[in-house]
Amino acid sequence: MKIKKLEQKAIELLSHLIETPSFSGEEENTGKLIQDYLKAFGVEYSTSNNNVWAKNKYFDENKPTILLNSHHDTVKPNSNYTNDPFKPEVIDGKLFGLGSNDAGGSLVSLLSLFVYNYLRKDMKYNLVLAATGEEESSGTKGLNSLLTDLPQPDFAVVGEPTGMQMAIAEKGLLVLDGYASGIAGHAAHNNTVNPIYKAIEDIQWFKTYEFPKVSELLGKIKMTVTQIDAGTQHNVVPATCHFVVDIRVNDLYKNREIFEIVDQHTQSKVVARSFNLNSSSIDISHPFVQAGLKCGRNTYASPTLSDQSVLSCPSLKMGPGDSTRSHQANEFIYLQEVSEGINIMIKIFNEIL
Repeated sequence: MKIKKLEQKAIELLSHLIETPSFSGEEENTGKLIQDYLKAFGVEYSTSNNNVWAKNKYFDENKPTILLNSHHDTVKPNSNYTNDPFKPEVIDGKLFGLGSNDAGGSLVSLLSLFVYNYLRKDMKYNLVLAATGEEESSGTKGLNSLLTDLPQPDFAVVGEPTGMQMAIAEKGLLVLDGYASGIAGHAAHNNTVNPIYKAIEDIQWFKTYEFPKVSELLGKIKMTVTQIDAGTQHNVVPATCHFVVDIRVNDLYKNREIFEIVDQHTQSKVVARSFNLNSSSIDISHPFVQAGLKCGRNTYASPTLSDQSVLSCPSLKMGPGDSTRSHQANEFIYLQEVSEGINIMIKIFNEIL
């Protein structure tokens, strides 16, 4: 199969994905576009919720399996857009549109890689493609819901905009709700306990505490209080004060460990929204990483979260585009980035397949 044809079909699909709204949990129509793309290449596929997945034609259970995953859901466009987020438009080599960079370019690159190798009989590995939803919302019907249906992967490439460099580690995420309790009453009296003051003490701890284990790849754990809410009027001491903490976790801690340390050091009641979004990393000696280095790619550690967090196998994050463009107004990806993404993916996989 000619790579130029793959590049052309990838841009066509990416344009259709852009013009088809696919907010998290509402990806049915983009799922159909991906099904049509696979069908056009003669690929047999399966669906679950709004997820689409497929195995290479000559899948062999005796061979190790590589999972190729990216998502086709998007965030909602922010209010600063000056162009139509659902209008795919090419200007100066840039393809504009919501989801073009995060993670449409990565998705069509992995799709191209998959169909390029779909009919090969001589591969050392199986390939499994999973185009999934609900990544942006960390929902329950995305990749995590598909893992029991998929063949068990030995390794995974998760498609996200990394400039086609290899993110060999990424921080996990733990979101905590803090609830400081007090005794409500009139602000003029002394028979109250102000939960706002108690929350402030805990917030100060979150601001200053440093976890002792510092990762060579991911650095320190970062804790940030991002929301606070208490009170209804000026002369009433409230009964409770609620605050939210965003914690970015390095690869030396599990999320439950972090929670236990926080719980020991704070007086507020803390509740974790989920323990599932753990950090991830892969050894630099892994054959894929070594193949990437041979092909001129670099390694780095990523501060952002992806569907890697739900995988138990070694994995890395890689794809065309720039992570800093994600979720910004007037999102775009260079057409050349998509072309390079497809070619580099095929080149690296040729080294290991």
